[in-house]
Amino acid sequence: MIALLIIFLLVFPIFLLLTRRRSSAKGLPPGSLGIPIIGQSLAFLHAIRSNTAEQWLELRARKYDPISKLNLFGKPTIFIHGQAANKLVFSSDSNSISNQQTQAITLILGDRSLLNLTGQDHRRVRDALLSFLKPESLKKYVGKIDGEIRQHIEFHRQGKEQVTVLPLMKTLTFNIICSFLFGLERGKQRDQFLGGLQDMIKGAWAVPVNLPFKTRRMNLTIRSFKQEEIAKGKQRGEFLTWEDLAKMFPPIFGGFRKALKDIEYGRYVIPEGWQIFWVASVTHMDDTIFPEPSKFDPSIFENQASIPPYCYVPFGAGPRICPGYEFARIETLVAIHYIITHFKWKLLCSDNFFSRNPTSFPSKGLPVQITPKKIL
Repeated sequence: MIALLIIFLLVFPIFLLLTRRRSSAKGLPPGSLGIPIIGQSLAFLHAIRSNTAEQWLELRARKYDPISKLNLFGKPTIFIHGQAANKLVFSSDSNSISNQQTQAITLILGDRSLLNLTGQDHRRVRDALLSFLKPESLKKYVGKIDGEIRQHIEFHRQGKEQVTVLPLMKTLTFNIICSFLFGLERGKQRDQFLGGLQDMIKGAWAVPVNLPFKTRRMNLTIRSFKQEEIAKGKQRGEFLTWEDLAKMFPPIFGGFRKALKDIEYGRYVIPEGWQIFWVASVTHMDDTIFPEPSKFDPSIFENQASIPPYCYVPFGAGPRICPGYEFARIETLVAIHYIITHFKWKLLCSDNFFSRNPTSFPSKGLPVQITPKKIL
């Protein structure tokens, strides 16, 4: 313990000296790196645990410019937000900014996964994926995905009055991917792969953090009136089509990147090798872009043509936009359609928490009580 204290006392002054020198020479943004290694990590994690991370970052944004420096998880970090930040992250070439995945994900998926690839390698793999994930290709498979979801609901409900949503949705996603992408139909081999996938997911992420679960926000996702309207126009047993999905609407806190060279950002510089932390969804809550963003309004993002570029980015943008977002959108919308039109449901959560692991999900898996509706 004494040895660690001595090392700290010796290293800390040197750390401050180097920081000050670089700040004055390179034009670093305002802010403090705090205590070496620890920095602002504990305060940030506390904000996440107390579900005040957005407010924590908002206070920081008010105190400093739209760009500031801090220390997160042992790395010097530049925090940026807003339209310009989204544009920088999503439009910069691979020579300026690279993805930065957790060590666990890299070990499991390998350093040649799409998440880690850059430049020509990234474009080649991404273009191959888009060849069968683009809307023109997916239109052909809406009916097949529809049938897979119907079968899934029928198999797992089987007269039950209570189900837990989260594990069933994971299984559904896996089944659709097996059927749609790999041509692997239901059976023993698919079940074996499911077990392996679940083990892989458990090892990919860090320890979950509990946060209050805002169930009311689900209504942005589930628009009953629109689902019922579509259902009335369908014959019993008739599959959904691409045109039906176009009438529905789809249901990312922040991310990390790494600067590969000094990057000029406004009147400041993001130094080479530093971590970049940005929160894309800040623009979604900007009242200069979306009036009354905190008000419950299911149509807030409908007129996307009037939204300035890099302001509405739920799936990313530019060359790093999620190649499978249309595929995910189809699965989500078809599943929600059948939940809304075939069942009445209510939450059975004994608490009001969700976990981030690393994305948010209900800590109890979202148990619900379901009652079949009478289908006319």
